[in-house]
Amino acid sequence: MKHTHFHSDNPAHIHNHRALIGFDKHGIPAIVAESDHGDSNDPQAFIRDYMDAVNEYKKTFPSKQEVINQTPDPAVREMILRAEQLGIDTAFDRFDKQKPQCNFGLAGVCCKICNMGPCHITAKSPKGVCGADADLIVARNLLRSAAAGAAQHGMHAREVILSLKWAAEGKLDIPIMGEQKIRSTAEAFGIQTKRRQLKHIASDLADALLEDMSRTVPDDYRTIRACAAPERQKVWEELDIIPISAYHEVFEAYHKSGCATDGDWKSIMQQFLRCGLAFTYSGVVGASIATDGLFGVGDRVTSKVNIGALKKGYVNIAVHGHLPTLVSEIVKVGHEEKFLELAKSKGAKGIQFYGICCSGLSNLYRTNGVIPLSNAVSAELVLGTGALDLWVADVQDVFPAIMDVARCFKTVVVTTSESARLPGAERYEYDHHHSNIGETRALAEKIVTRAIESFEARKGIPVYIPSYEVEAEVGFSVEYVCKHFGSFQPLADAIKEGKILGVVNMVGCSNPKVLYEKAVIDVADVLLKNNILILTNGCASFPLMKMGYCNTGALEKCGDSMKEFLTPNLPPVWHVGECIDNTRSSGIFGGIAGAVGKNLPELPFAFCSPEWGNEKGIDAALGFRLNGISSYHCVEAQIYGSQNVIEFLKLGTKETLGSTMNVDVDPVSLGQKIVQDMIAKRKVLGWN
Repeated sequence: MKHTHFHSDNPAHIHNHRALIGFDKHGIPAIVAESDHGDSNDPQAFIRDYMDAVNEYKKTFPSKQEVINQTPDPAVREMILRAEQLGIDTAFDRFDKQKPQCNFGLAGVCCKICNMGPCHITAKSPKGVCGADADLIVARNLLRSAAAGAAQHGMHAREVILSLKWAAEGKLDIPIMGEQKIRSTAEAFGIQTKRRQLKHIASDLADALLEDMSRTVPDDYRTIRACAAPERQKVWEELDIIPISAYHEVFEAYHKSGCATDGDWKSIMQQFLRCGLAFTYSGVVGASIATDGLFGVGDRVTSKVNIGALKKGYVNIAVHGHLPTLVSEIVKVGHEEKFLELAKSKGAKGIQFYGICCSGLSNLYRTNGVIPLSNAVSAELVLGTGALDLWVADVQDVFPAIMDVARCFKTVVVTTSESARLPGAERYEYDHHHSNIGETRALAEKIVTRAIESFEARKGIPVYIPSYEVEAEVGFSVEYVCKHFGSFQPLADAIKEGKILGVVNMVGCSNPKVLYEKAVIDVADVLLKNNILILTNGCASFPLMKMGYCNTGALEKCGDSMKEFLTPNLPPVWHVGECIDNTRSSGIFGGIAGAVGKNLPELPFAFCSPEWGNEKGIDAALGFRLNGISSYHCVEAQIYGSQNVIEFLKLGTKETLGSTMNVDVDPVSLGQKIVQDMIAKRKVLGWN
């Protein structure tokens, strides 16, 4: 197969049209017909312009007071004020104290990779000590973020894939619940399933997933071969971006971007795309296969959500993070009669579990025993109620600042992973080698017992719970869609006929650079009004759940045709689960594409992470972009300093991947852009 490398000068693959780069009304780097900034081939002129643009962008960052005035959730507003009265700092206080944020950092032109620096690019010094220019520095920083995101989701995937393998081998004493998922996926991988026991099939599938994660000798990436559309695989082969393994591509990312190694920004960006595929097919798809295989797909359930769902008088346990194995056992133990009786003997009414971020969502639609409360940014506000007896912190999106609030209310915090410790927390962890994986049940019992002890010790601690709660429908999946409609055909027909204009996957962590949770809600309002169906998962799903968008009452926010199609029992926002459940969203996209006989880039689909705020966020958007689905955001990547990287990331892969990256700090305007782009795609398809 002939490879089209990104270091070629072929303008169909890497554009170099400096005159097309400008800045929009919000100071966001954008593609414009004519540059309004003089000679854009002059690096010094561009440096002056992008510093002006950064300053304009910073003016859009909200203050804590603006968050209090405008964030949509009244419980959040109330708890920010409560924290202020108690003298507790929150993420919003700390964001205000960081202002003004560094222009060089926001532009991505600060390099601290080697000890000759740190270097930053200015009109006076357009190159670092080693000779790296702005293009190379911005590209290297972006690649390192993508590699970090691949490592983070990859660690999550490794944990759950190993759990599947060890459950199959009897090393981990938990049942394998998703037999059909394992058998059907194994067949797609070419693994023998007939006349074989489930445990042997599961073990072989886990080994295949682990091999894609850690392969050193180049070979087929089996997860891509089994799960990606053939049309996409051909595109990636042409671009020579199919990974060797997730581990290899993260290694290579840090190798290429190290001091005095790869000096070609185009080569760096090619590796950026490889990391995106490794993130997607090992960190997300691999994790999802193993999770659904081990714990089951789950089903649609109804749950109370928001801080008002906290219950006084119970042993209250919050689960926070991303790893499902130990958390699922903790929830199971907490529902057993033995521990309920122990809790009641200490004066409690029972034991109740709550979810922060993805650990709770993962269990919610499988056990229906976890109440989702908040995403990571407002975790401190949940602790500030004083209602939590024990907080289980595993990995990722667990801010170290929660320890300060927990101490104020004598809430016990326990860590469960050697990868993620918190100063002052108690440790009930799997060790570095997972040699104690067989003690999962014992660890869960110790944690639930510790929660009951904490309940008894905390009697008299003041509790303040805002009275805001609502019901949400969660647990949508490919399997549920097929069960509800019989196949994907009715949904596909509704889209083709125009009853539904298109489908958006709305996800992403939160970011104080935009009004907290308001960006998600504002975009959603535009989409629903224009008959666009929303899929959601992870942190962005919390405002949609809390503000009632995940129940049928939100049908009133829809245009007439989609409202009619979904009535009476489907909400306009389908909650598919935790962050790795982007796989469920892409599966729904793929099911619709198969039903209408089109490729993904042709269809009115979009990925939207309005408030994305961490390294995994750039990968999540990239995963959909690699599949030909454009991404839309209200927060800019740190790329202001490079005309070439701006163009590459936003429009430069439109011809090769069929997708673009779109940024607008105004969420209403961003929603309207999604609508217009979907209308344009429908016109090309000849759909009314």
